[in-house]
Parts: sequence; structure tokens; C-alpha cells
Amino acid sequence: MMHELIAAIDLGSNSFRLQVGRIVNDQIYPLDGLKEAVRLAAGLSPNKLLDAAARERGLAALQRFNERLRGFDGESVRAVATNTLRVAKNAPAFLVQAEAALGVPIEVIAGREEARLIYVGVAHTLPDPHRQQLVVDIGGGSTEFIIGKSFEPLLLESLYMGCVSYSLQYFPDGKIDKRGLKDAEMAASRELQAIAHAYREVGWEVAVGSSGSAKALVEILEQNGLSEGGITRDGMERLKAILLRAGSLDRLQLAGLKGDRLPVLLGGFAIMSAVFKEFGVERMVFSEGALRLGVLYDLLGRYHHHDLRDATVSAFVARYGVDRRHADEVANTAAHLFAGLVPESVHGEGAHPDLRYLRWAALLHEIGISVAHSSYHKHSAYILANADMPGFSRMDQGRLARLVLAHRGKLERVAALDPDSPDWLLIVCLRLAAVIHRARDGRGVPPIQLRRDGRGFIVTAKEGWLKQLPLTAAAIDEEQRQWFSVGRSLVLHTHTGRTLAA
Repeated sequence: MMHELIAAIDLGSNSFRLQVGRIVNDQIYPLDGLKEAVRLAAGLSPNKLLDAAARERGLAALQRFNERLRGFDGESVRAVATNTLRVAKNAPAFLVQAEAALGVPIEVIAGREEARLIYVGVAHTLPDPHRQQLVVDIGGGSTEFIIGKSFEPLLLESLYMGCVSYSLQYFPDGKIDKRGLKDAEMAASRELQAIAHAYREVGWEVAVGSSGSAKALVEILEQNGLSEGGITRDGMERLKAILLRAGSLDRLQLAGLKGDRLPVLLGGFAIMSAVFKEFGVERMVFSEGALRLGVLYDLLGRYHHHDLRDATVSAFVARYGVDRRHADEVANTAAHLFAGLVPESVHGEGAHPDLRYLRWAALLHEIGISVAHSSYHKHSAYILANADMPGFSRMDQGRLARLVLAHRGKLERVAALDPDSPDWLLIVCLRLAAVIHRARDGRGVPPIQLRRDGRGFIVTAKEGWLKQLPLTAAAIDEEQRQWFSVGRSLVLHTHTGRTLAA
């Protein structure tokens, strides 16, 4: 590991958090942390648009984080965004501003990927991670549920309910009464009933709560003598009686209740009450490990070349019955062509980041054949864009889907891609590799080279090799027309220097 310090940023629906960790013998020790109570979900309108105030709070927090991250290189920092930025219709525009304010790319992760990363963080803080545990993480806009053992999750789920959204919906004026609590708990129970049976069937030895709502409840229950340790069913009932007697948040007097948690306490309480009821939980312990610690450990794994994304790609290849020998040949030829466009991709430690995406796309470009051979590239792209892919963010999946969609057929489908995007380089390599290996004859990496020519490309091949492959020559001729349709050139030369087409 080249970097002693790494950092994770969690753009949550309630808080934005930054965690700096120090690496010692493949373990991460928290060194510094920042928290901003942005309450992004509070700015989400009924039609799923983030209002200006929420956006400004978020950008201001990220600008402050930017100062702490100075001196970190890009490879030692990872930023992820969760539920609110998954569902907000204007999230793409906000993310452009957010990345500029923070200074590093931001990945919007899917709900189950969020659950996986939460479990990674929690598992690294448990005294005995080899026991089977249920982990519940109540966030601002979503709640994640994981059953895992050791460092492997067995079940992962993310439900669209959180302490911010429930507090706003069921307790908008801070009033606490039986009707409001009952409605909130019933709403959470309805969501939980879809997964509770499967989770109880698998079972667990210990229940663990993580993140802000669980931490707040533990501190309130313990400091007010309502529980001897952790969150208990009896303690929750006693706390409910105190809440109802107070009648409103303004009159609530509880030791351990911090000001930034007060506005979202009731939503978190209602969800946790429903969890205890539907899952049959009697006691829950608290873990300091959460999403940002999981992100740090995931980042550490990538540096040690134990990238979960490689395992996910291999699993998809197996699941969808991909012809692995053919996929490997396409990947190897695409990588060979890419080396001519980006010579630095063959030097240095580890794979060039763009080369990794090119190889993944090559290995996965035919998974759609499992749906139908006709227009299989469209099916492949749909699967990659919408499936749960552990280790990949939504943007990662979108990029893979775009590359695979563009690997054959009309390039006009991706004409809207930024003219300066590096994806054009990956697309030309993948398209040519797919054309060259269309016969599936195991010909290996061919005697062909690719180099840039302004915004276009020059392909150089052995004249004798190409004469023996008239179908490949005709396909490359069609490729020239496709690249011309998007304003780029693809010129084919033989080794004699004679231009066959222009």
C-alpha cells in the first residue's frame, strides 16, 4: 500500500461524514472525522426534486471537507452518495457542483451495495465477527438490513424508509401522540413484512444497530436508565411512554439526546420499534462501524488487488453462461489495441483504470445472449445498468452498460457522449475486438495495431493476414462508416503503407 492515510466521504440523507483512516498492518484505525448535519432528505420535494436550500447546505459542507482532503491524491479517497441522491431527479446537476466543491468524484451507490459496505464496516468492529449477525442501519432516507457471518454478507436488503423522511411525513410539527407513532410504526411494518420472513428463516445470533439513529437510541436508553445495555424491547416501550407524556419535541427532556438528532428522533424511533416487532428482536447492540468504515476497507482491498468488482464480473460470467474463452480473447485483443492508444496503460503497478473497465466490458458484453440473441447487446446493457453488482456504483454500472451497448450496431446510440470522454477509446477497442473475433476460431491476438489520429483512429494490419479474412475486412469497412456517422474517422492501413479505405 502506497498510502498510509485514506479517506471516505459518505453523502447520507441526514448527514455528510468524512472519515480519515490510518493503515497499519492491513487494519484501518480511524484518525479523524468530520460530520455535517446537512439533512439532504428534508429538501426533497414530493416530486423528488432537491430544493435550493438543501443543495446549498450540501455544497457548503463539501467545501469544508475539501480543505481537510488537501494533500490526499485521488486514489486514496472515495466518496459515495446514498438514498436521497439515488432518487432525486436533479441529482445529476447537483453532483456536478458537489464534485467541484469536494474535489473528488462522487459515486451514487445502489441500496444493496450500500448494505454490503455497511456490513463490511460493522464486521471489522465486532468483537466476534464469526457469529451470525443481523445488522440494521437506519439512515436518513433508507434503512439497510444485512445478515452476515465473518466478513461475508448472506442477505442484503435496502428499504425506502429513513429517519428524516419518516420524521417529516409523520411528525412534521414535532407533535408526539399515539396516532402519529402508530401510523409511522405501521408504515414501517408494512415495508418490513416483505423481508422479515426470509430473514427470520436464515436467523442470527446477535442483532447489531449501526449509524446515527441506533447510536442515539442507545445513548438515550442507557443514560436515562431505560436499558442496562444496548437497545432492548422493554427499553423501547419505556421510552415510548416518555415520548407520549412529553407530547412534543419542544418539551422532551432526555439525557443523551443531542440537538442534531432531535429533529429526526421520532422517525428513527418508529422504524426501530417496527424492526423489533417484525423481526422478533429482544436486544440489539451498537457498532461504531458503518458505511464510511466499509468504504475505507473496500478501498484498501482495491489497493491490494482484491477488488470485489473482479469477483462480481466473474460471478456474472458464470451466472449468464458466457463463453469464457471467447470473452477472454475479445478482452485480450481490446487491451492490445488500447495499449496503442494509451501507451502508459502497459506500465506501472496495477491495471490502468480505463483498461479495467475495458476488460470488464469485454468479459460481459455477451451476457444478454441469455435473454435473446437478437439485439443481445441491448439486453446486456440493460442487465448491467439495473442488476445488483457488488462493488460497482451506479455510475460504474452505467459506464459498463454504455460500453457494452456501443460494442456493435449503430454508434449513433452513444453520439451524445462527451466528445472528450475516454470512453470513445474504449468503445473503438471493444468494437474492433468483437469484429476480429466474430468467427470464434481461437485466432488469438491478431497482427493489428491501433493509434490515434486527431479525434479519429488509424488501424494498421498485415496485408496478407487481412486478405485471408474477407469477412473481417468487410466488417472493418462497415466500422469506418459507423465512425464517420459520429464525426470521427477510422482509417485502415496495411503494413506497406497503402491506404485501403479512407
